[in-house]
Amino acid sequence: TNVVHSYGAMEVETPIMYDFEHPKLSRYLHRFPARQYTVLSGDKRFFLRFAACFGQYLIKHDMTISYKHLPLRLYELTHYSFRREQGGELSGLRRLRAFTMPDMHTLVADMDGAKNEFFEQFKLCIRWMEDLGTNFETGIRFVRSFYEENKEFVASLVRELGRPALVEMWDERPFYFVMKFEFNFVDALKKASALSTVQIDIENTERFDLTYINEAGERVNPLMLHTSVSGAIDRNVFALLEQAYMDGQKGTKPMLPLWLSPTQVRLLPINEELVPFCNDIVAQLGDFRVDVDDRSESLGKKIRAAEKEWIPYIVVIGEKERDSGLLSVRIRSTGEKADMSVEQMRETLRAQTVGVPYRPLPLPDHLSKRPKFRG
Repeated sequence: TNVVHSYGAMEVETPIMYDFEHPKLSRYLHRFPARQYTVLSGDKRFFLRFAACFGQYLIKHDMTISYKHLPLRLYELTHYSFRREQGGELSGLRRLRAFTMPDMHTLVADMDGAKNEFFEQFKLCIRWMEDLGTNFETGIRFVRSFYEENKEFVASLVRELGRPALVEMWDERPFYFVMKFEFNFVDALKKASALSTVQIDIENTERFDLTYINEAGERVNPLMLHTSVSGAIDRNVFALLEQAYMDGQKGTKPMLPLWLSPTQVRLLPINEELVPFCNDIVAQLGDFRVDVDDRSESLGKKIRAAEKEWIPYIVVIGEKERDSGLLSVRIRSTGEKADMSVEQMRETLRAQTVGVPYRPLPLPDHLSKRPKFRG
């Protein structure tokens, strides 16, 4: 959400359920009859959305849009999208029946505007994948007629990417778009899962009567880009966990990126008297997610628990650390141990999290105060 806000998108929120007989939606639904869940209420049928498209189309239909407003970007983080997948198609977080999808739709005046916007969003998606830190392969797909007229544009995408890309060319347009790309995560079973994607849609603005007023004062249909900078959030989590597993197979300890780790630093006092000192450290590292294992467990058990939770930095706190002011730090990413001051610890964390989103610790910072989850 922060990424697309910075890019200039307007955030909206749309319904999750729509009337099956809505005059603007019924024709579109008939193209994808197996995708939606149907809800019966009296003698009326409703469907649960499988994307944010419908709500954003209806919003844009009722907007008064000038050429001065273009490109016009609407964005929604759809916490609830639904697809009626077959039982055999479901696979952990990789493919779900209910999922969270960031969805942006951009109106542009013409194909030149579409290509400019496509290129900028392509770069935005590259940055997302680089920040995510997983492997990915690129697929670029287009209609032959589009390629013949835009060869240099396609080549510029591959140059920007700086790596090989799979290209698929269609003689006839099978969908509403003339071009798309996706970044695919490849798992341990060599199966590809689409994450980031952008599509140039030449069909749906006319179907849903989406228009803008051009410089001549005429009402005309724009083109539209469908974009998910990240792809489904659930699938991103799948990619991170799968990447950690594959790294583990190569001898690297599995872990999440520091900025995504639920706990970034865990303090392990060797006795109860050292808990107040740990509390002081938590306060000094207040911009990061730091907790204290103050349970009456052995140090070995506390270390094993932290290892099982993939904690990036484990800090053992004894009298020596309290008296010297130097922390004894176990670094998960390298397997090394280091002595650091609290300020050095702060700078180490800051250097690895600059420019990325932050949320505070969502649980009590003392483990003794947390409920236990079973299952």
